[in-house]
Amino acid sequence: MIDHISVAVRDIKGAEAFYTALLAPLGLNKLREWPGAAVGYGKTYPEFWINCRPGMAPMAADNGTHICLRASSTEAVDTFHAAALSGGGASDGAPGLRPEYNNRYYAAFICDADGNRIEAVTFL
Repeated sequence: MIDHISVAVRDIKGAEAFYTALLAPLGLNKLREWPGAAVGYGKTYPEFWINCRPGMAPMAADNGTHICLRASSTEAVDTFHAAALSGGGASDGAPGLRPEYNNRYYAAFICDADGNRIEAVTFL
């Protein structure tokens, strides 16, 4: 149903380093770049984009934006979360089971430097 998504970032170079590390455990690699403007990640084509918006005001913590990406394993979810923290992101929910959603739902939630909320999920 959804072909691709994008998030706005103020610092494209910083966000590129952050998202390259964050998305690798999910099997998404840098596939396309418009220098200084956008970077696209995916498996066979760009599915996830970061777009430079240097004049963007910081997003409120309760902005409501939430993107969930599928992970292949619990290890991938754990690595996604660790990469976010080591890259300057914030935890919005440590890796673990979420029985309130589904007894097989294993996920982690992070926030990037611009307030974008990203989740990685796998099903046990």
